[in-house]
Amino acid sequence: MIKKDVVVIGGGLAGLVSALGLARAGLEVALVEKKAYPFHRVCGEYISNEALPYLRRLGVQISTLSPARISRFMLTSPTGKTLQAKLDLGGFGLSRFTLDNYLYELAQQQGVSVMQQQAVQEVSFADDEFTAQLANGKSIKARVAIGAFGKRSNLDRQLQRSFFRARSPYLGAKYHVKYNFPRDLIALHNFADGYAGTSAIEDGKYCFCYLTTRDNLKKHGSIPAMEQAILYRNPHLRQIFEEAEFLYPQPEVINEISFATKTCVENHMLMCGDAAGMITPLCGNGMAMAIHGAKIVTDQVLLYFAGDRSRQELEQHYTLAWKKQFAGRLRLGRTVQQLFGGPLLSEAAVGLLKLAPPAVQLIMRQTHGRPF
Repeated sequence: MIKKDVVVIGGGLAGLVSALGLARAGLEVALVEKKAYPFHRVCGEYISNEALPYLRRLGVQISTLSPARISRFMLTSPTGKTLQAKLDLGGFGLSRFTLDNYLYELAQQQGVSVMQQQAVQEVSFADDEFTAQLANGKSIKARVAIGAFGKRSNLDRQLQRSFFRARSPYLGAKYHVKYNFPRDLIALHNFADGYAGTSAIEDGKYCFCYLTTRDNLKKHGSIPAMEQAILYRNPHLRQIFEEAEFLYPQPEVINEISFATKTCVENHMLMCGDAAGMITPLCGNGMAMAIHGAKIVTDQVLLYFAGDRSRQELEQHYTLAWKKQFAGRLRLGRTVQQLFGGPLLSEAAVGLLKLAPPAVQLIMRQTHGRPF
């Protein structure tokens, strides 16, 4: 039996940043991750600069990882029409392979007990304490549990979360490529029932990822066949497939991506990152949201351990703080996504936005936060 102050389930951005912040404040933290660092994740790999102040306070030195600096945005329609805009805050590109591994090493240096290649099979709450049961037979007891296990997990089923019962139509895929493209420009390319993003990351590479539907894949039988039949219709995407050097032969793929409304507390467990709610990739700010969510949960948990919050108050204040920061952005993200659901609507949306640059800036401001 392992006893800690906090157990963090899931070692993505939200989990790692939460564990790092709590450990730096003096709490004993265990983090459980089912894979072994470093590894790839399906992710757009762009972070808005709004997250930089908090990362610096945690001792994270992003500049040492040689990120790409991104200041411009391009949107294309399925037929290739384009609009461009300046990013108010700008951001940086960095692979999850590099960033997550760096945060994992930093968390270990701060005293976090990181348990890799371990799955949490069940989490129970009794006598004001959590018990996380691991697949290897060990268990962790802690006063606080943070669920940072991503978009969809078996723990969602165990907790009987409502979104888990509904099948999601979406899947995501990600490649790393080398390609002749401006390194300060993040691009979003629309195609039938989906959209793809490209942005620079470290070492002269680019992240190329896309979201589409299972129906698109089912109709064409395989990822390559679907890409040729659907994505190639956008000339910008066709150019990537024909000219880029793909750095690994098969993409990372994830199924059942859900943008449904989720709750940020389940059976007293505090949900963080995509486990609490996911903004559509169209809005390009999921990584910054994960980091900001980690800050919010860290701040609230520290007040609880300081004796300034009861458990009920911890859960209430966390829920209120999370909704205040993210609920509106998630709603707008889902609305914007619907504008780009089909080829005709996507063409019209790009055409209209091109005529109204202030609307583009407004959408970007509403789906991004301020520096924190």
